[in-house]
Amino acid sequence: MSQPLPPRDPRQVSSSPTIPKPGAARPREFDVADLFRGPSTVADSSIPMATVPLDDKFRQAYYWIVNHAIITPYYDIEFNEAAPRSFRFGGAGTDVRLPTAASFSSFVLLPLLTFAGRKKALFVGGPGRGKTASSLLMGILAGYSLKDMRRAMQHGQPQMTVSDLLGSPLPKDLIQADDMEKIRIGWRQWIKMRVKIVDEYNRIPTRTQSALLTLMSDGYAEVLGQTVESPESAWFLTANDDAGGGTYQVIEALKDRIDVVIKALNFNPRFLGDLLTRIEDGVKPEALVPDEIKFTEQELNETYAQILKVPVPRGVRRRLEFFAAQFDFCDLAAQEVEYKSKDTIHLAGKTLSATCANDCGRDKVKCLCSQTENGLSVRSLMTLLTFTKTLAWFRGNPEVTPDDVRQIAPFVLHEKLQINPTSPFFDQQSAQIFRVDRIAWLRKAWELSCEEFVRLNLDREDPVAELDEDFDKGLEGVPMAVVEKQVTKIETHLGKIAKNSKLYAHVQADVLKLKYYHQRYSNYRRWLALQG
Repeated sequence: MSQPLPPRDPRQVSSSPTIPKPGAARPREFDVADLFRGPSTVADSSIPMATVPLDDKFRQAYYWIVNHAIITPYYDIEFNEAAPRSFRFGGAGTDVRLPTAASFSSFVLLPLLTFAGRKKALFVGGPGRGKTASSLLMGILAGYSLKDMRRAMQHGQPQMTVSDLLGSPLPKDLIQADDMEKIRIGWRQWIKMRVKIVDEYNRIPTRTQSALLTLMSDGYAEVLGQTVESPESAWFLTANDDAGGGTYQVIEALKDRIDVVIKALNFNPRFLGDLLTRIEDGVKPEALVPDEIKFTEQELNETYAQILKVPVPRGVRRRLEFFAAQFDFCDLAAQEVEYKSKDTIHLAGKTLSATCANDCGRDKVKCLCSQTENGLSVRSLMTLLTFTKTLAWFRGNPEVTPDDVRQIAPFVLHEKLQINPTSPFFDQQSAQIFRVDRIAWLRKAWELSCEEFVRLNLDREDPVAELDEDFDKGLEGVPMAVVEKQVTKIETHLGKIAKNSKLYAHVQADVLKLKYYHQRYSNYRRWLALQG
């Protein structure tokens, strides 16, 4: 009869997730079995934690959480170094893949990326799914005590006032002051914290939501004309559904400030034994977070600086540009090329479905522009770029890859792109599930975009690339002959595009950039002429 395995010590931190780098202290070799049984040995105590690179430390935090804190067997962010084995199940038709590279649970990884990148995340899911517990863990990783985090957590409820959220005037000042500027405010402690948690934010009254919006978007709070600054922070909000419903409707501007949506999936009952162990041993993971995976303010600042330095190669950026161009474009929205946007339709009080019902000469099953009611804002694109950098940094990669975009984009764009339910694309039997599964839909949209990008040979031929390189050198000192050459080149490019292609979404993006370059060079040419 086999002997029972010794219990795992939840206070131990595995060194296996680290990626050795030249000149850095080398941890013990990676053992795949560690991913299944958790850390079996504590890291060598002779190696000070200061020698652990910050991305390694974040990976240690990830594996500690999935091994000891959050029971989440869902490895839904998949990466592969070789073709994975795949198994097809009957019924609705489901493919189960076995990733060949380190893959992750979005429910644990996305909070960590939000924490590292100082972003704003919304947890959605039913009660008791671990949304609040995951948020608390992020605060503990930032060095705060469990008691402080619980006290600082803002609990949404229908009676919540602005004073409850932000602070209130000191009674003595309110009575004695003869000038509003002399009234001091007793600010809530949570405003100054680097991790902020708002539980059930959709139960907060509309007026209080507006005060929360100012704090989230502009980084300051205001009461009776007095203000207090908030440091760069990671925000974690929770709601029981991803429609933003609740006691109060969430204002659109507040929803727009949320950078990423994290879905809390249901508990897998095959892991009931882990719950039983916690009951019998009285284990509360949030009270046992090891000091080795807690971060100082200096470490968090350095982490953010490292993330910003991760490059996005031109090839990845081009695919992103092509993808982003698809959604806002509508050829039937306007006559002028600048206004062929879904915003033009909405501002005119019309509906996309009515406009899109007309024939524009395109296959609306294949064209991504038919699938959404809207396009991507500047804020959404900046958030997507930041998260792709953060994911690449977390994985220890020197630069962003297309796989980083494919895996992170659905969570960033989950609430940003609204499905057009009348699109013929969703009438296909194979695509009907995408009306419900928005994560899969957005991944499929990225894949279709990349396939079209390759089919058009845009990964090898970019009509604007050479002009980009020339323009990036600047116009100062460029002689008239060179300017004339560039103007001619732009006009030639536009002529070729007009002759060989319809005005598809990506073509419109190229045309607008070429027109922009033509105007810049033309203005400079006129200036040179005036200079004699």
